[in-house]
Amino acid sequence: MSTMLHPKPRSAFPALHPLARRPLAAGLLLAFAQAPAFADEASDGGTTLAPITVSASALTLGTDAMSTPASVLEGDALILRRGATLGDTLASEPGIAASHFGAGASRPIIRGMDGPRVKMLSDGAEIMDASSISPDHAVALEPMLSRQIEVLRGPSALAYGGGAIGGVVNVLDDRVPTAVPEKGVEGSIELRAGSAAREGAGAFAITAGSGNVAVHAEGLKRDANEYRVGDGWHDGRRVDGSYNTTDSGSLGLSWVGERGYLGVAWSRQRNEYGLPGHSHEYEDCHPHGDHLHCGGHDDHGHGHGDHDDHDDHDHDHGHAHGIPYVELDSKRWDLRGELLDPLPGFTRLRLRAAHTDYVHDEIEKEDGERHISTRFRSKAHDGRLELEHAPLAGWRGVVGLQTSRRDFSANGEEAYVPPTLTRKHAVFLVEEYALSDWRFEAGLRHEWQDIDVDSAQRDRSHRGNSLSLGAVWNFAPQYALGLSLSRTQRLPSAEELYANGIHLATSTWELGNPDLKAETSRNIDLSLRKTEGATTFSVGVFHNRVKDYIYANTLDVHEGFQLIEYAQRDARFTGIEGQLRQQLNPIFGATVFGDYVRARLDSGGNRDLPRIPAHRAGLRLDANWNAWTGEAEVYRVGRQNKVAEFESETAGYTMLNLGASYRGKYEGMPWLLYVKANNLTDKLAYNHSSFIKHAAPLVGRNVTVGVRLDF
Repeated sequence: MSTMLHPKPRSAFPALHPLARRPLAAGLLLAFAQAPAFADEASDGGTTLAPITVSASALTLGTDAMSTPASVLEGDALILRRGATLGDTLASEPGIAASHFGAGASRPIIRGMDGPRVKMLSDGAEIMDASSISPDHAVALEPMLSRQIEVLRGPSALAYGGGAIGGVVNVLDDRVPTAVPEKGVEGSIELRAGSAAREGAGAFAITAGSGNVAVHAEGLKRDANEYRVGDGWHDGRRVDGSYNTTDSGSLGLSWVGERGYLGVAWSRQRNEYGLPGHSHEYEDCHPHGDHLHCGGHDDHGHGHGDHDDHDDHDHDHGHAHGIPYVELDSKRWDLRGELLDPLPGFTRLRLRAAHTDYVHDEIEKEDGERHISTRFRSKAHDGRLELEHAPLAGWRGVVGLQTSRRDFSANGEEAYVPPTLTRKHAVFLVEEYALSDWRFEAGLRHEWQDIDVDSAQRDRSHRGNSLSLGAVWNFAPQYALGLSLSRTQRLPSAEELYANGIHLATSTWELGNPDLKAETSRNIDLSLRKTEGATTFSVGVFHNRVKDYIYANTLDVHEGFQLIEYAQRDARFTGIEGQLRQQLNPIFGATVFGDYVRARLDSGGNRDLPRIPAHRAGLRLDANWNAWTGEAEVYRVGRQNKVAEFESETAGYTMLNLGASYRGKYEGMPWLLYVKANNLTDKLAYNHSSFIKHAAPLVGRNVTVGVRLDF
């Protein structure tokens, strides 16, 4: 895809390099076998990729310099991939899948890990919503207002928490201006429409300034109806309650000087979306020890079978009560700043802080009356301060402090977590050393947390230490081999410790365990990259051994309703991911891509972990001709038959996607017109990682058209 055009900013901070096409790789053996033949391609008219700066790396490294794989989406590539949720936006990246809860809630799953093991950041500050608590809770962030999205796989972002052993997703935006526009004013307007949900969306952003002051305003409106699924679903063509409406806006102000900037922004996001599959038939279920008692009788141990097209409990979705829905309201303040040469011996100071007031109401209508069944509330703040020191004996590094406080409560019929106050603090150090064709890195982090619970249960405190070592060897022109070793610790969350109650959205009764201790992960990550020439690729293999892994262990099942208890056992995750792209001629290119992860417990009976995404492999053809770009993609998601106890298998499926875009100018202002067709064959498909996979299949054929104007 061609790169978005922006006026050059007037600032002491260099702009991020544009993302030309970032084709990467798959096939480790193939890559090694062909390495000598590719060595001179850059001089033969092949592709040379500009380095992409990764803001989420503590040392602001380029993707080519990192010891673990990193992906960056920006420019036209990001515009064409953006969906209504962050999970949908990133789901096509190797190693990343998406949780699925209808249309309103979807988080990225990285290397089979989700929830608190995937850290969600807004320009380096944590997104303090409730999405890590349950898959039916939306991420309080709007992809259409993002400028760049970075994904760091594995524990490569130790500076943001030892618990992010799956990875880190950092969403960059322009809420706080970092430069004064050269022309005085710059911005964008974008409109798009989609067929499957009869969706319409529009967004604008504008930055203006003079002298040392810059202001920024942005807004978005989305209205999507219930979406249409693929052909052949037993419940019809549309998923009841799968609508999604969003309103989002932000206003920011910055002072920009020769050595840095300091700014503040206020933003608000409001969502309303339905909860498909919500059933009241299990609301009288409750545990007796490690068994369920439902409906005046004991009926447990139904086990699991090969239910590819339906579950035996999908016969009543609670229509008599109406489909419940969520009203989400998130208000957030962001404070951001950077300063060059702040103190003797230090080259840069970076400040990120945020305060979030988050409210999430789950609402039901009965006999025309609207009532709030459960209210989730989170008042939280997160702050971090980083100092980059000047080189010492060849070492360049960053020392930092981080602190957060979350006051969380749930009240109502499904308040399965008591009110808690979580305070977490950390200190960290990240260093790098360059020697000839080698670059070495090391990181240390110590964090501690205190959780006060408003119940008869006891308060808990935990401490954790994390260490990472990495090396990147540029063993030949255009080639880099990366190795990362780490030992990280994740501290249990308040929900894992104290949950005790029914959660009808996921058809579960959840039992926490106040005796949980920190889980310890030992990880090895090996990656190989080629960044120039007609053939480019990136491939990574990883193996994680997690001691005292915290997971939701299913104790009993009544029809589709589960009794789960948070338990600890040793586990291991092993996988491979990558892309390989070949430039066929000056116009056409081809990419093969894929990923695979296997997640198992180390002992016990059935040792497979639940809701692990299936393997995926695909082929993508692209074309660039003058102002036109085009893409055709076909991929296969395999059948997932490596399932946990009480979990059903999920059939595989094949998807066909097409897309095209055209760039032009109107009175000197660049514009982009695009169209994309996803699931062109209207395939009925189910997401194995979803709690409601049969109640809410994936979206069927969907044609999206959009236009964007930059000025």
